[in-house]
Amino acid sequence: MYIFTEREIRACVRLDLDVVGVVEQAFAHLAEAKVTTPPIMRVDIPESHGEVDVKSAYIKGQETFAIKISSGFFQNHALGLPTGSGMMTLISAKTGVPVAVLLDNGYLTDVRTAAAGAVAAKHLANPDVRVAGVIGTGLQARYQAQALHLVRPYEALLVYGRTSSRAEDFAREMQDSLGVPVTVAHSAKAVVSECDVLVTTTPSRAPVVEGAWIHEGQHITAMGSDAEHKQELAPDVLYKADLLACDLLSQCLRLGEIHHAVERGEIDEHGVVELGDVVTGKRSGRVAEAQITVCDLTGTGVQDTAIAQLAFSRLRERGFGIQLDSAKG
Repeated sequence: MYIFTEREIRACVRLDLDVVGVVEQAFAHLAEAKVTTPPIMRVDIPESHGEVDVKSAYIKGQETFAIKISSGFFQNHALGLPTGSGMMTLISAKTGVPVAVLLDNGYLTDVRTAAAGAVAAKHLANPDVRVAGVIGTGLQARYQAQALHLVRPYEALLVYGRTSSRAEDFAREMQDSLGVPVTVAHSAKAVVSECDVLVTTTPSRAPVVEGAWIHEGQHITAMGSDAEHKQELAPDVLYKADLLACDLLSQCLRLGEIHHAVERGEIDEHGVVELGDVVTGKRSGRVAEAQITVCDLTGTGVQDTAIAQLAFSRLRERGFGIQLDSAKG
């Protein structure tokens, strides 16, 4: 068994088009019914405004699969700590023996989540994007802005966050990183009203986007709501969408945005398209410039298995890691 550190993992895996392609292929495996995906296990720690999720998926015919532990503690920024952390373990699909432990502290989760956002935008957003918008100012907001720029190289970025100082920090960092002007908006409505593509990245329990704000030709990716009680989009946003997509419908009927709208009778679940079906061409993505498209991303175990396998391959190619004899403890 190998053990890899975050430093080693970061040296081998970066948010780029290769990673986007790996995650895109993971969605294709879902659509082709090649994936066994158990339900997410989550532990809530309300006293610390935190949660810990366990996700996994086995892709038929592959030698390994991942079990991922990830945490989100949303008051950590006040302690000078990152919001997310975690680790991944690769397990042999032949013997059940652990193959590798990737001590990534949530890095691989951040990268694969951002890559999923890029896949959604690639298939659902208009080809020409002038202004992008992000609601949220945390680490995932930064990754989503970078991932979107890979597939839809926008000319300007708007951001809104509840804490103005964090929004200003985000704007400075992303302007330097992306080389495009980044403006802090005075409200979420201002971002939504003015952008061509919107990504929401908050742990909000109440909608931060209203249906009255959205407009023709817009694409929205909502990725912050990964629990039953979270909600970033008002149900009428989903109702107004000409095309509503998600990563895994069975999961999104329990978590994320879609279940709120279904429970209120705003939408019919049978009209929701899974992103993997769009990737494989089984269902259409955007077909007209004026369409409003929305994608609900709750995060799937197949994304974790895909990026853990990629990381392991690259790490071994470069000779990284500590090898242990697990049979001897």
